[in-house]
Amino acid sequence: MLGLKGATVRFGGRAVLDAVDLEVAEHEVVCVLGPSGSGKSTLLRAVAGLQPLDAGRVTLAGHDQNGVPAHRRGVGLMFQDHQLFPQRDVGANVAFGLRMQGAAKGERDGRVGELLELVGLPGAARRAVAGLSGGEQQRVALARALAPRPRLLMLDEPLGQLDRSLRERLVVELRELFGRLGMTVLAVTHDQGEAFALADRVVVMRDGRIAQSGTPLEVWQRPADAFVARFLGFENVTEATVAGTVADTPWGKLPVPEDAPQGSRSLLVRPAGVRLAAADAGLPCTVTARTFKGTHVAVRLQPRGGGPRLEAACALRDAPAAGDAVGAEFDAAEIVVLG
Repeated sequence: MLGLKGATVRFGGRAVLDAVDLEVAEHEVVCVLGPSGSGKSTLLRAVAGLQPLDAGRVTLAGHDQNGVPAHRRGVGLMFQDHQLFPQRDVGANVAFGLRMQGAAKGERDGRVGELLELVGLPGAARRAVAGLSGGEQQRVALARALAPRPRLLMLDEPLGQLDRSLRERLVVELRELFGRLGMTVLAVTHDQGEAFALADRVVVMRDGRIAQSGTPLEVWQRPADAFVARFLGFENVTEATVAGTVADTPWGKLPVPEDAPQGSRSLLVRPAGVRLAAADAGLPCTVTARTFKGTHVAVRLQPRGGGPRLEAACALRDAPAAGDAVGAEFDAAEIVVLG
């Protein structure tokens, strides 16, 4: 459905989108993930026709979009701040794209009613936009983007302004809705939890380039490099020398899987792979802090012989207090040799 080949955008001589190659299949949901300034929103604008390319090309359904204006590309775009028309009611907002297509009033009204039902706002056509909650505005913006039946739906930080509990609920609803409609979706976000819950495939960007692409499970289990691992929230990343099934690290010699890449590498130890033990076992550490995470407690450890801090995950009932002396032992199944 969508293809980018060597897509490049430069601002002031600097490439903010740097020779990007990306394909999105029909009915696939792809989330582009990355920190601010990584190029993800520029990528979305380039696909939509709102930002011209300096090099490369964008194709939709196999057709080159060079010179095709945004309103003729057949894509729907939903922004973070919704950008609803405050002077128009909900129905008029949803019907805007249909009016631009020249649809008759009866067709518009029928489509508006159908979409408001679909997004969970039945009978809301005459409500004022100003009286809607943030979540309701998000639903109206989605209905408006879906109204012209776009072949590709694009979302720019669609849930970024909502509180966490509402985001978590709506991302599940969006996933179910896209599956039911068979939509092709390209979304950008900086929230990895949102991306992993929504996407069939996650694309991580860094400095205008794609750092990694894969299913949410692939990216989570095997980050491509130290940047991706840290961006996903993993803190236990260090340099190591791997020989056989042992890695020489600042935390001592750690076990690694048999098929691990050899030589000088970056190493990730997931918090679940740091097991707390008695103070006279394993790597001697001091507990510097602990943070309740809902399902577990994140325990920060400072090795007593120096070296980078560690994060361990443990059950609340087993969590030591700040200042306690503990030992850290390592599980090879939770250690990833990056690259």
